[in-house]
Amino acid sequence: MSPHVLILGGTTEARRLAAELAARPGLRVTTSLAGRVTRPGELDGEVRIGGFGGAEGLADWLRAHHVDALVDATHPFAEAITANAARAATAARVPAVALRRPGWRPGPGDRWYDVDSLAEAAETLPGLGRRVFLSTGRLGLAAFAHLGDLHFVVRSVEPPGPPLPPDAEVILARGPFGLADETELLRAHRIEVLVTKDSGGGATSAKLTAARDLGLPVVVVRRPPLPDGVTAVADVAGVLDRLGLSRP
Repeated sequence: MSPHVLILGGTTEARRLAAELAARPGLRVTTSLAGRVTRPGELDGEVRIGGFGGAEGLADWLRAHHVDALVDATHPFAEAITANAARAATAARVPAVALRRPGWRPGPGDRWYDVDSLAEAAETLPGLGRRVFLSTGRLGLAAFAHLGDLHFVVRSVEPPGPPLPPDAEVILARGPFGLADETELLRAHRIEVLVTKDSGGGATSAKLTAARDLGLPVVVVRRPPLPDGVTAVADVAGVLDRLGLSRP
């Protein structure tokens, strides 16, 4: 039976890993997507969509489908999935690793305000500006719904559901975004402060450069810590080394 690798998540890194592994003869690769995005794009290898039913359900799936290695390549803020993956891998005795792109770091000229949650970001905003570019995705916007005195420009891939801030303008767009586009967006909407999660990577980092160039403050939500015992690597090569999958 061919070795079977299960990849959780539809991130850029997950797609790269799926392509790398699917190209190898004698290796079975399945990528599991949560199903929150209606058009996830093409993926190499097998694809499944939907949840597993918590850690127990995932452990059962690992056993039933004879999974030999589990890679958690979900978004750095997918806390529940990461916790379930860690518990399931332990229960099913399957080697596991978390693939996490490096986080962003402030540079000269950046005006960053680090916070631990969206709720803390909302508390910080009133003192920084009235026109807010909210680039945290479509989930968790309820944390800002009580801020009726601020104008929000909300960008997400899919339409966000309620509750939204009373004065909110929604932009539907998928990255990557270039510096010229981000600069134009901030200027056109007269943005005074940016709110983002520390997703890392280059697909959405241009907004940080644009904010720095325009002298805007940025509220950055820190990543949640990984569960105890979970090993994180920064790239596809690290996953391959960790799982003992030598390059062809």
